[in-house]
Amino acid sequence: MTSFDLSFAGKDHFALFGVPRAFAVDGTELERLYREVQARVHPDKHAHLGDAERRVAMQWATQVNEAYQTLRDPLRRARYLLQLAGHDPAIETNTAMPAEFLMAQMELREAVAAARAAADAAHLDDLHGRLRQEMAAQHEALRLTIDERHDYARAAEIVRQLMFQEKLMSDIDAALEAAEA
Repeated sequence: MTSFDLSFAGKDHFALFGVPRAFAVDGTELERLYREVQARVHPDKHAHLGDAERRVAMQWATQVNEAYQTLRDPLRRARYLLQLAGHDPAIETNTAMPAEFLMAQMELREAVAAARAAADAAHLDDLHGRLRQEMAAQHEALRLTIDERHDYARAAEIVRQLMFQEKLMSDIDAALEAAEA
């Protein structure tokens, strides 16, 4: 058995890096901690061990990578926090959204489609910036609802909206790439 088996057993992603369970995460500190933990569990460091120990090292390295990828991404981190709190955001079954949010998204989608058709990279870039600001506001709302209010039902609503916005951001990125080609 390797030395890191017992120290990592049963830890959630936050505990794995020794950070509090919170939406607000210092990205620079998280990256530093990731590198520190990854250095301890990386399979190359355990190459001299037997097959079983090397497999365990590979499993731990995989878990550490997954934990880092989850915690560094705001949407994945929020979903994970909801999971830890025992709150299902019902992403597949609850598609209800506020009417004003849906209208704003439709308007943005129409603007993206028009800018894409016109190959208007400047307008697409403006839309990208606008959506990035809206998503930053959603991230702040998640910080408040999860970290301060512990309002997981509201956080789940915001998560569902952010999923919408991330899809639109991906569409804008694709349109920008096509316009700049």
